[in-house]
Amino acid sequence: MLFLLLLLDTTPLVLSFGSLVVLYFIISYVFFYLFLNTNKSNSSIHSPPSYPILGCLTSFYNNRFRLLNWYTDLLAESPSQTTVIKRLGARRTIVTANPDNVEYILKTNFSNFPKGRPFTEILGDLLGNGIFNVDGEQWRAQRKFASHGFTTKSLRGFVGKTLEEEVNERLLPILSESATDDDDRNYNNVDLQDLLKRFAFDVVCKVSLGFDPCCLDPSMPVSPLARAFDVASEISARRGAAPVALAWKMKRALGVGSERVLRKAIEHVHECVDEMIEQKSKRNGGGGDDLLSRLISEGHEKEMIRDMVISFIMAGRDTTSAVMTWLFWLLSQHTHVEEQLVNEIKTTLTTTNNTNNYSSTIDEQDIYSTCSADDHHHHTALNYDALKEMPMLHACLCESMRLYPPVAWDSKHAIVDDKLPDGTPVKSGDRVTYFPYGMGRMEALWGKDRLEFKPDRWFMEAAAEHGGEAMVMRNDVSAYKFPVFQAGPRVCLGKEMALVQMKYVVAAVLDRFQIRPVRPEEPVFVPFLTAHMAGGFNVRIQRRAAATTTATTTTCPST
Repeated sequence: MLFLLLLLDTTPLVLSFGSLVVLYFIISYVFFYLFLNTNKSNSSIHSPPSYPILGCLTSFYNNRFRLLNWYTDLLAESPSQTTVIKRLGARRTIVTANPDNVEYILKTNFSNFPKGRPFTEILGDLLGNGIFNVDGEQWRAQRKFASHGFTTKSLRGFVGKTLEEEVNERLLPILSESATDDDDRNYNNVDLQDLLKRFAFDVVCKVSLGFDPCCLDPSMPVSPLARAFDVASEISARRGAAPVALAWKMKRALGVGSERVLRKAIEHVHECVDEMIEQKSKRNGGGGDDLLSRLISEGHEKEMIRDMVISFIMAGRDTTSAVMTWLFWLLSQHTHVEEQLVNEIKTTLTTTNNTNNYSSTIDEQDIYSTCSADDHHHHTALNYDALKEMPMLHACLCESMRLYPPVAWDSKHAIVDDKLPDGTPVKSGDRVTYFPYGMGRMEALWGKDRLEFKPDRWFMEAAAEHGGEAMVMRNDVSAYKFPVFQAGPRVCLGKEMALVQMKYVVAAVLDRFQIRPVRPEEPVFVPFLTAHMAGGFNVRIQRRAAATTTATTTTCPST
């Protein structure tokens, strides 16, 4: 700095006016760089190096393929578990893993932190005005309507009908066809992630549309609708992670590159859903228990119906399949936990089956009508109440979601200036992001063993001391410390349905099979709109001795 000042002072006649201007900006750049970095050292917020105009764009660009780990490292080094990202081409972004901040954003001052126009713009082409992409009265009206579909009565019906059929008559037979015995070295690779996504798509289409796409039927081609959803969600997610938002906006305006592909995928999604709406309206005027039928019967506009159905398919399809995929991988790496879980599953199945054998109602007999009399007591008989009495399974799912949350981050946008509980100033228009992936890796929240898969951390200490025989789930884990289902007014309506579905599938699969990955290395976590394993999850399916269940196969109706 001193050298440059001396240079300016001693050579005013030699240097041209243009050179003086350049030197002025150099001096300003150095001054502001020193100023910003000096202030940073006095702050409780650890932020990346930031420069005038550019901000931290260079660091962001260099870490664009490892944003999860970059954010996590910044938060771990910050005393307040909060970091501020300022970069050219994007709004000022506050990323936090501080539970007090999360509670303030999602509950205490909920009204000041809606999703906001910048967020809805990213997903607007795909989700339109669906429940996950709107705020205010639109959101409240849709949430009130959707809440009627998640009652205890509907959940019991969901277990006894949809899950029973999809798991026992489709998923298990497909796994059985590829299964081998322990000593059989000739096996077929199965992409379990793809299979679980197909399963989840079948389930959510039945619940949301009253339509069976038969994605699990190997004789049927891959659903074009499912394929279009994959493309649309991936490209939409890349919009949010783009170093400079102007880039994708220009491509969208010109209709080129990835934005052209996105437009075509969304057009196909809209065409498929619109056709289903039209067919259902003509066939029965919307009569039925599924979401689409109820929307039609209440006379909602076609565009609103389409957007809401698309949002529910998006939410229900990829989230549960992602959690189950990561759980099966984690269990394959921690066989002692898998053994405990299998023992719990077999005990629950045995108890439930014995109860059903002595006290079957006519409705229960109808559920088991696909089984022969000899196999009746071997059929998977998990009901809603039994699924709620499986603490080890619940703990394993929580631990899997802590390490590999289905939604790695979620953002809101401040309406007016504010201040977070840790003292971080928030300006109107700032993007405020809470970060479940990073929160699961904070030593301040989960201890030194935070990176380990330990379902026992979800049990009361007194119960754990007894070898797990009296497992009691902890009730002191705040939803703002573990916000995988959001929290506050926007807490996920489908939380209970998602847990029921995952428990049913995991229990039924582990009762019959061992899942072993083909590749030894740790999979790569990819955070699109919902997270997934890069390259799929190729596994070997091994039959487990003395399985409690027997599955039967059914075929899909012609479509």
